[in-house]
Amino acid sequence: MRVLGIDPGLTRCGVGIVDVAPTRAAVLVHVSVITTPPELALEERLLRIAAGMEALLDEHRPDSVAVERVFAQHNVRTVMGTAQVSGIALLAAARRSLPVGLHTPTEVKAAITGYGQADKKQVGTMVAKVLRLDEVPRPADAADALALAICHAWRVPLGSGAAPANGDAAGGLTPAQRAWRAAEQGAARRTAAPRLVR
Repeated sequence: MRVLGIDPGLTRCGVGIVDVAPTRAAVLVHVSVITTPPELALEERLLRIAAGMEALLDEHRPDSVAVERVFAQHNVRTVMGTAQVSGIALLAAARRSLPVGLHTPTEVKAAITGYGQADKKQVGTMVAKVLRLDEVPRPADAADALALAICHAWRVPLGSGAAPANGDAAGGLTPAQRAWRAAEQGAARRTAAPRLVR
């Protein structure tokens, strides 16, 4: 399964493509950041981003697209730019009849690290580990795009276009979440172990 992950942004738009095997092993195909200068007219910036996305879609032909779900922030201007770029990604995928998954940052962090409140450094480190890279992809937008692609692939049954209600086929958990849960259960067992009374 090949997934294009998009971390939408008007100044920096992270794009990452991964191939995921039935074993859930992931391999890096492509990662980059589409940039546009702030002084350029908005419509020109959107046009450049659209051209970059469409070129990647046509060259690498992913099976699905994963986009970060836009959420409210204090900076309305930033949210607007992110939403506009997200719309471009959705349109480009729809033109090619590709299924799209929208994932919140918390969902992505939980899928990749097993912890929904992980910071960017932790996410980047796990992305590098999962993809067996020598270093963390930079800038952070690139690592975030790869994390989105991996998250989507792990949450969607391979060969399927739509995400199930409860995550992947193995109990609704991603590999990172299963490892996290196993560690928690091990800690709970150690805490609950009976103590000898002398």
